Amino acid sequence: MADRTETEKRNLAEELAAAVRGEVSFAAADRALMTMDASNYRRVPRAVVAPRDAEDVAAALRVCRDHGVPVVPRGAGTSIAGQATGVGVVLDFTRHMRRIVSLDADARTAVVQPGVILDDLRAAAGAHGLTFGPDPSTHSRCTLGGMIGNNSCGSHSVAWGTTADSVRALELLTYGGEQVRAGRGTGPTGAPTGLPPRLRDGVKALVDGELALLRTGYPDLPRRISGYALDALLPEAGTDLARALTGSEGTLGVLTEATVRLVETPAARALAVLGYPDESAAAEAAHTLLPHRPMTVEGMAADLVGSVAGLPKGGAWLFVEMGGRSPGEAAARAEALCRAAAADGATDHTLVTDPAGQRALWRIREDASGTATRMPDGSEAWPGWEDCAVPPARLGPYLRDFRALLTQHGLRGTPYGHFGDGCIHVRIDFDLLTGPGIRRFREFSYDLGELVVAHGGSLSGEHGDGQARAELLPKMYGPELVGLFERFKSLWDPAAGLNPGMLVRPARLDENLRFELLPKSPVPVEFGYPHDNGDFSAAVRRCVGVAKCRNATTGPGSADVMCPSFRATGEERHSTRGRARLLHEMLAGEVITDGWQSPEVHDALDLCLSCKGCRSDCPVGVDMATYKAEFLHHHYEGRRRPAAHYSMGRLPQWLHAAAPAAPVLNALARTPLAAVGKRLGGIAPERPIPPLATETFTRWWWRRRRTSSAAPSPSAGRTVVLWPDTFTNHLSPEVGRSAVRVLEAAGLRPLLPPTAPPRQPGGALPQPSLPRLHRPPLCCGLTYVSTGQLDRARAVMRRTVEVLSPLLQAGRPLVVLEPSCAAALRTDLPELLADDPRAARLADSVRTFAQVLEELAPDWQPPRLDRPVAGQTHCHQHAVLGDAAEQRLRERAGLTGQLTGGCCGLAGNFGFERGHYDVSVSCAEDQLLPAVRESPQDAEILADGYSCRTQLAQLGDRPGRHLAEVLAEALGEGALGEGALGEGDA
Repeated sequence: MADRTETEKRNLAEELAAAVRGEVSFAAADRALMTMDASNYRRVPRAVVAPRDAEDVAAALRVCRDHGVPVVPRGAGTSIAGQATGVGVVLDFTRHMRRIVSLDADARTAVVQPGVILDDLRAAAGAHGLTFGPDPSTHSRCTLGGMIGNNSCGSHSVAWGTTADSVRALELLTYGGEQVRAGRGTGPTGAPTGLPPRLRDGVKALVDGELALLRTGYPDLPRRISGYALDALLPEAGTDLARALTGSEGTLGVLTEATVRLVETPAARALAVLGYPDESAAAEAAHTLLPHRPMTVEGMAADLVGSVAGLPKGGAWLFVEMGGRSPGEAAARAEALCRAAAADGATDHTLVTDPAGQRALWRIREDASGTATRMPDGSEAWPGWEDCAVPPARLGPYLRDFRALLTQHGLRGTPYGHFGDGCIHVRIDFDLLTGPGIRRFREFSYDLGELVVAHGGSLSGEHGDGQARAELLPKMYGPELVGLFERFKSLWDPAAGLNPGMLVRPARLDENLRFELLPKSPVPVEFGYPHDNGDFSAAVRRCVGVAKCRNATTGPGSADVMCPSFRATGEERHSTRGRARLLHEMLAGEVITDGWQSPEVHDALDLCLSCKGCRSDCPVGVDMATYKAEFLHHHYEGRRRPAAHYSMGRLPQWLHAAAPAAPVLNALARTPLAAVGKRLGGIAPERPIPPLATETFTRWWWRRRRTSSAAPSPSAGRTVVLWPDTFTNHLSPEVGRSAVRVLEAAGLRPLLPPTAPPRQPGGALPQPSLPRLHRPPLCCGLTYVSTGQLDRARAVMRRTVEVLSPLLQAGRPLVVLEPSCAAALRTDLPELLADDPRAARLADSVRTFAQVLEELAPDWQPPRLDRPVAGQTHCHQHAVLGDAAEQRLRERAGLTGQLTGGCCGLAGNFGFERGHYDVSVSCAEDQLLPAVRESPQDAEILADGYSCRTQLAQLGDRPGRHLAEVLAEALGEGALGEGALGEGDA
């Protein structure tokens, strides 16, 4: 039997490869990437095909039909009901079929292939003052094919309707290979046009025979997405076959091209945020705002939003967007709406007219599909009842009943969503890991289905039925209409080859759950994973598939970092989600079978820059840099590591040993011997070796101390501990010298830490003495962590804690100039030393250069520079530390403008490792290098990270500097402040 299965698999693979010009893969990694979408479900496909065009789609269907293999069309995989998962051949349209075929601004239509990203279409239409109306929160990565398959909606549906309202014609292929051009209207016989005879006659007979049922069986509400929209085939509805097929979830035909309607965008928009006492009051008020013709009416409550700056007083909010022909008109319409809302129960309001402020508030709403997956106490919450919809006027009563039903079942959830359309999104803290929890999930689903129907609603108001809700369609439509759905499916797909188990004759809603194969108890790991109770499986489960990491570009004014390797490669496996999926499958052990030794996971993580962008930008806080370090630790445990791990992973000890010979080594780096050294060290041949400092920062410090007079001991509140990180000490000591200059000018007294723990009774520090150069340097452990050498990282971190703890007991801040080292001390150190309470205290003491100036020298006025800036916020600073203090310091110094987001691409050892150079350059070209090239000639190029400065020096023609260097230079020439404290001065 096994031999027969292998033969069938081999034959299928050979025939697909011969028939299809696009990629065909049966590889474990590619299959693993497609096992899940953004739902609770998981199904393992046999193969993944990326067709190049409609001919490829036809060829793939023919081969699959001959072998009796089902086919699942897939876009970005952000579906929430399971319909983008499948057991047969997955057709991945995101790789090649993503072309905007044409755009007719006069007719306001566009012809698109199914893999076109919504934001790409909106950008093309925007050049003509047009847009595509439906805009789900995943607009930066969802595809038009997926939107048509699910009949997606988005926040502007109160103005522009659902995707079905925007579809004009569809080109499809049935599983049987028939070509269909679905549009609106009938031919001479009264049957829909664009169909082959079999389908034409069958559709007409089905509709003519069930006119009464089709006219009475559907509820009338704006967000009715569930089931097949067969009522669109009624004569009075214009016999709109394209509309009937929209929302069919790939169960009737495979879309190859679509003609869609575009709409005119208002010249200006104003956002009114209305505060209400609670969620019920906001829900009751939402439909009363519709006569004002808003573009959006979105609702959120405090249990999801928490405390966010810019929101008016209240326990729940409505986000209402008004359009106008001018900013004044939009603002006037919004003000009128606010007055009406105040008279009808709104407690407060905020009016936002500037685009940047609107984007900041809309981001809260767009990230909700991810942030809602964690309850306020950190416990997990899941989709499954993500988007029920009721008539808008019934929303208030429905939400009260919904909350009561949650309580009855002992569940919690945080509703939010399209209040103006009566559509509610919610993630619920289902226990989908145990038998009793899954039974409760099923029982609740049945009870909620009845509640939705009782309020005249639709089981799905946006994301489709898939597997999550299709089992309950008889509750909504009754057995007769559901039987008609089955007949329609059999007419179009008699072999049941398209997306079986979805929508019609579905699998049970509690089958194929994606958690079933995960370990039942925590696996042994090195990091503490404090936000996941130490459970690596729970950390990996954080990824729910919303795929914000698949953004191909960053939006205007965006400071986002995630995910630079995906933007560089365009490959799913190099996205945060893709890596999380592979780790999930590694833990499941069915597709990825080698555990920590998996080559598939290793290859996917190889291009992870460890930028930590996902830690802040991922709505659910996936921390792939930590997961990568964990994986590398286990992967190489007891095995020989790559050369780069020994050369760059242990950089602190090599630089310490090399310091006395810096001039000689710098000279050798300029000779042909450098190529040999780079080859032995696993360093990219394209990379110049950065010069070593001929005088380290700490040597300068001690030389200066010997020649300066003793200073009176300052008060403890004005003393700061300045961290001599490896990069500042050995590679850019000018940054350290500049920081000392500025800190002292601000009235602070920097203190360098000793290099050994105190030995005197009572924890007193040793008396002042010259540094003992044979001592190993203090280290944050960054390079050891990034290469997965976690035992060594823990050892150097323990020594750092021993040395620094006495110095920090008085509440002194630890000032770290290198953002990556600051992030390691803030996050990696306490998570690797979870058993040592001193580690958390040390992490809490970490401050950036700007933060310590703001906290301890708030009245100090920096020198005025009055020039623009360009450059990039360090990715680790963005992700872990934030840069608000840096922005305020720049403003006080007259440095105007914003730094870009993204990652420089060097990212510590990443860009220096052999094989990473092209991706590293691509990441730099994403935002950093263009921003510098396009900046004014008098702009100050800022880059606080050593990697960022090195990338600029090696790839650009305008060097970057640390903010401390810029301020120190502006303070003028002259000796640095006298009497700086040294080792042991406490």
